[in-house]
Amino acid sequence: MSGHVKAYAAVDLGASSGRVMTGRVGPDSLELTEAHRFPNRPVRTPEGLRWDILALYAGVLDGLRAAGRVDSVGIDSWAVDHGLLDADGALLGNPVHYRDPRTEGVAEKVWASVPAAELYAATGIQYAPFNTLYQLTAEAGTARFALARRLLLIPDLLTYWLTGEQGTELTNASTTQLIDPRTRSWAYGIADRLGIDLGLFAPLRQPGDPAGSLRDEVLRETGLTGPVPVTAVGSHDTASAVAAVPATGERFAYICTGTWSLAGLELDAPVLTEESRSANFTNELGLDGTVRYLRNIMGLWLLQECRRAWGERDLGALLREAAAAPGLRSVVDAGDAAFLAPGRMPERIAEACRASGQPVPRTPGEITRCILDSLALAHRRAVQDAQRLAGHPVDVVHVVGGGTRNALLCRLTADACGLPVVAGPTEAAALGNVLVQARTHGLVGDLTGMRRLLVRTQPLTRYEPRGDTGRWRAAEARLAAR
Repeated sequence: MSGHVKAYAAVDLGASSGRVMTGRVGPDSLELTEAHRFPNRPVRTPEGLRWDILALYAGVLDGLRAAGRVDSVGIDSWAVDHGLLDADGALLGNPVHYRDPRTEGVAEKVWASVPAAELYAATGIQYAPFNTLYQLTAEAGTARFALARRLLLIPDLLTYWLTGEQGTELTNASTTQLIDPRTRSWAYGIADRLGIDLGLFAPLRQPGDPAGSLRDEVLRETGLTGPVPVTAVGSHDTASAVAAVPATGERFAYICTGTWSLAGLELDAPVLTEESRSANFTNELGLDGTVRYLRNIMGLWLLQECRRAWGERDLGALLREAAAAPGLRSVVDAGDAAFLAPGRMPERIAEACRASGQPVPRTPGEITRCILDSLALAHRRAVQDAQRLAGHPVDVVHVVGGGTRNALLCRLTADACGLPVVAGPTEAAALGNVLVQARTHGLVGDLTGMRRLLVRTQPLTRYEPRGDTGRWRAAEARLAAR
């Protein structure tokens, strides 16, 4: 490789595991290797469900040690969750997990001050019970919140521990439901009416902005030689993943697959209509002035939970059984909040099929096929609805993230959408993270240039749709008639 090649550490934290990836980027090369992977195990305490942020930070340090010499570090993670710091900058307890039940019923209190339609028109963020806005409302009045002087979203908290510098990266901030997607700044009027002090947040920063350098103690612990800059990336993992969609034009939809499926479009401006709100689409901010217009779908969480209930059954065997099972026999609504909580997932899926008068899947293979058919159907609905609501037609669907390894899901998604599916890259969030860092060093150009490099360097698999979409339309009608 040429002397222009630089190395970047991408810290990419998902809801079930974290990883530190090393990306080596040159003008015409992009290689990603895994330096360290570690579990992300939430802990149920007497207070509720919490993230083990210290174990995550230890995993990050171990990963930086394993990565060795790098030219920059960037961090992305899941959205909405955060740590609270006291006046000395010390963390006030473990961050609360978004699946914790503390936000149940909180949205109605918020809507009493700012009606849901008005909140959407101002922020463009779909209703989800765990949005940061509802978490803050639930937290108000607690002893811990009374001591809080700073709120840092998860990637910004880890960046602070690495560098001693505080900031709020914009793509992740947009998921708090406190950002105006038109101005790409705080929604001051909304915060005022809800009594939320925006002074809790550190100043906004953009992907590509400097976020400090590794502290001396971190250099000593990781064995790295300073200075090592930390660069703000699209710190919401979906923002980084969408930046790594290997699209060659504008007429594309994307599905970021993993624990969640996030399906939608990349737009130049938000869609803030009432019709968009009732369809539960969200307008999150992306790189370079873009809007990630997407719907949250439950994703492979449904299968992860079933496998947990089945004693971690072999995934390959399950997928072979699912491929042999009859297709579209039974489907469930993969966007239904009834599937949000952990536990008893095979029984809950069977109950949903029974309640809707469909055949009840009984074997693990049948339940897996029901899940994959249901996800493909939800992908179809999201891609169709997004095109209609945004007036933005598409010719191809890009699937990125962990679900690209699931060939059956990719094939079913192509069939359901009636569009070609291009699957890959698998580590999209880490690649998007690396490319934003590389861009700050002038190794790649704009978003189009980043995507050209991905097309040239990453393995991609194309799935053509088979048959017509009539069976999928019929399955859709069954669900709608529930």
